[in-house]
Amino acid sequence: MKVPLSWLRDYVDLDDDIAGLIERLTLAGLEVTGVRLIGVPPPPGLRLHALERGPVWDRDKVFVAEVVEVHKHPNADRLHLVTVAYGDQIKTVVTGAPNLHVGDRGQKVVLALAGAVLFDGHAQGNVLRELKPAKIRGVLSEGMVCSARELGLGEDHEGILLLDDDAPVGVPLADYLGDIVLDVDVLPNMARCLSLIGIAREVAALTGRPVRLPVWEELEAGPPAETQVHVEIHVPELCRRYLARLISDVRVAAAPMWMQRRLLSAGMRPICNVVDITNYVLLEWGQPLHAFDYDRLVERAGGKTPQICVRLARAGETLRTLDGVERQLAPEHLVIADVLGPIALAGVMGGADTEVTPSTRRVLLEAAHFDPVSIRRTARHFDLPSESSLRFSRGVHPEIVAPASSCAIHLMRRWAGGVVARGTVDQYPAPLPQQVILLPLAEVERLLGLRLSVDEIERLLQSLAFVVHRLDAATLQVTVPPHRLDIQEGVSDLCEEIARIYGYDRIPATLLADVLPDQQGNLDLTLEDKVRDRLVACGLQEVVTYALTTPEKEAPFVPSPLPYVQLANPISAERTVMRQSVVASVLDVLVRNARYENNLRFFEIGKVYLQRPEATFPEEKRRLALAMTGRRFDPFWADPKDLPELDFFDLKGIVEALAADLHVPPLQFRPASFSWLHPGQAAEIRCADTSLGWLGQLHPVWQQRLELPHPVWILELDLEDLLSLVPARFPFEPLSEYPPVKLDLALVVDETVCQSRLVEAIRAAGGTWLRSVELFDVYRGPSIPAGKKSLAYTLTFQAPDRTLTDEEVARIQAHIVATLEGTVGARLRGPDSPAQGQAH
Repeated sequence: MKVPLSWLRDYVDLDDDIAGLIERLTLAGLEVTGVRLIGVPPPPGLRLHALERGPVWDRDKVFVAEVVEVHKHPNADRLHLVTVAYGDQIKTVVTGAPNLHVGDRGQKVVLALAGAVLFDGHAQGNVLRELKPAKIRGVLSEGMVCSARELGLGEDHEGILLLDDDAPVGVPLADYLGDIVLDVDVLPNMARCLSLIGIAREVAALTGRPVRLPVWEELEAGPPAETQVHVEIHVPELCRRYLARLISDVRVAAAPMWMQRRLLSAGMRPICNVVDITNYVLLEWGQPLHAFDYDRLVERAGGKTPQICVRLARAGETLRTLDGVERQLAPEHLVIADVLGPIALAGVMGGADTEVTPSTRRVLLEAAHFDPVSIRRTARHFDLPSESSLRFSRGVHPEIVAPASSCAIHLMRRWAGGVVARGTVDQYPAPLPQQVILLPLAEVERLLGLRLSVDEIERLLQSLAFVVHRLDAATLQVTVPPHRLDIQEGVSDLCEEIARIYGYDRIPATLLADVLPDQQGNLDLTLEDKVRDRLVACGLQEVVTYALTTPEKEAPFVPSPLPYVQLANPISAERTVMRQSVVASVLDVLVRNARYENNLRFFEIGKVYLQRPEATFPEEKRRLALAMTGRRFDPFWADPKDLPELDFFDLKGIVEALAADLHVPPLQFRPASFSWLHPGQAAEIRCADTSLGWLGQLHPVWQQRLELPHPVWILELDLEDLLSLVPARFPFEPLSEYPPVKLDLALVVDETVCQSRLVEAIRAAGGTWLRSVELFDVYRGPSIPAGKKSLAYTLTFQAPDRTLTDEEVARIQAHIVATLEGTVGARLRGPDSPAQGQAH
């Protein structure tokens, strides 16, 4: 929220230490994220990066002045000579402003003398230039009357800035319009501070100064309001209060300049006096208001007394809102309606048919309290964020309705010339009960670790408008002020308020007096971190993605999905369901990064959400997903130009390295067919009888759709199942003191025989002395029959108690060959082939 300090000073006195005020607000939970300087230099001690600066209006060079007379320039048709008075001095300058005419006098303007540094109104962007004396068509001009653009007050450069009639002549402009605007980040639990009065209350509590609330004179002269409009609330659980007031004979025109300047400084665009007043009160009190054209309501009622009701929309109803869009309403949308149908989206936007226009003469002013959840849902559904919906969705106390309405009516009577109807139409079916909390003093010390006197606690709470009574020496009775909705947890909330105003920085740091409990390990998280460490060691980078997605994005990887977990109130059209695949999310990250980098290796450990029949909550399972593309090695200047690309065995090797690090039983990779993977480059990952997941190359069709230049290798496995295979203790076998014997064995098998099946058969036939089986050659070609392939292995044998003899190894080899021939149809390669069974 933007807080002009000149406006804030209406409610609380401020000293000159602006930097100190900013620090106190930030420490109290109202972080000041930016500062805008309007015509003034930076305050001493200000240390902020987000500092927006305009020209500094020198106090001896930029003044409020009054036009004495305007003459035609003797040598130019479009220029004028303007004589202005500032203080006891008079100056004549040349101007081409189209809003000054020959014969004008009495207007209040801004005069800048030579030496002033202002924005160049004719340059692109904000360019500062020093004003110098110059002859313009033969007439010396030693100053200028300024536009809003040149002063940094806006973008208007067509005419000069005309000030209010009561602007003090001769006063430095910095004293009249100079300002500092704080950009305050208001947290959701401090919605009461989405107003100038709310901020003033905080400043008063922090500085020990009183708050001055605005006062106005009630002048009601028109017919009673209750005879001119009837209000009904059909859903009191969504609308606790609805107050209507009527003002007649208004003149819709521009708002006074002081009000327009305040709205602009606070980030709002002026429209007209009636609408600007509702926005002004919104910023002042934090209470959204809406103005209806009362005569249009009478027309819609057929000339009868308008009947206003607050209800839910009916199926098929529509409303054309102030932005000109015809909106289809649903039964969950809260609306303001009359006999013909909806006239406003409650708390979000009014209807175009009853908006205030220049011809409006009677205004019905609405001030209401709406349910935060209902307003938040409606605003998000129609994508209509606004200052009103922001405040309603965070919570506005219904007791703010009456003073905010009275303030707006007073301003309309003053600045729109209206006659206020007597009384109000105030429907208040569901008042909030007054909150009274018993605060034990011992609880304050226990929660804050700070011993404060009862007088200090009373002072701190009373500075925030809490009403405090002492019940006894150990207990206070605290009544919550009517503008606070955030005190929900009773004693703990009060202790937080005490600490906030006392100052978090003043609370001494203390060590925990109790003995720390023994640390309890979490094997599941430890193993998950071990998986991360191994994958990072293999050159992959972890990503974290949203668990929210759409069925269409996951469709390639979940061909037969379970019913999705739907979000009742999705944050966007791309986040409507809970995911059932992690690899889709990782692949999306890879696609986005592939625009800038070719070699990418990503992984994610994340949850999927599977709907269970007749279960309240879905099943949440952890999955591991990988996505890789690009070259096997990063390029180096001395390498060949054509570096090898990643392939199936790079991905398979990562899985095997992970399995080895976790000491799980050997994994099997079975040929498989998946619609999203390249045929012949896909496998199922199994361990014993359990399917852990799949891996392979992304199908070329999908690679082309995603516009990826290199093949993509992806994997997804069930991390819960993988970690369940990790043994509680890892078996250890002492190293043998005796040398190993290595045997090279070349086998010819059918092309259909899987290498993993062959290795399993070798291990089964090799006995306890077989230590390892390593494939070192695959051969197809001359001397190998068609439909066959040759696989060459190095077998390592080692006994724990002696050195194996050649005869023992030969017997084992013969047993292995005989077993393979009977199980998979393997035979040794011929004598003319390289590896055929040689021990070394």
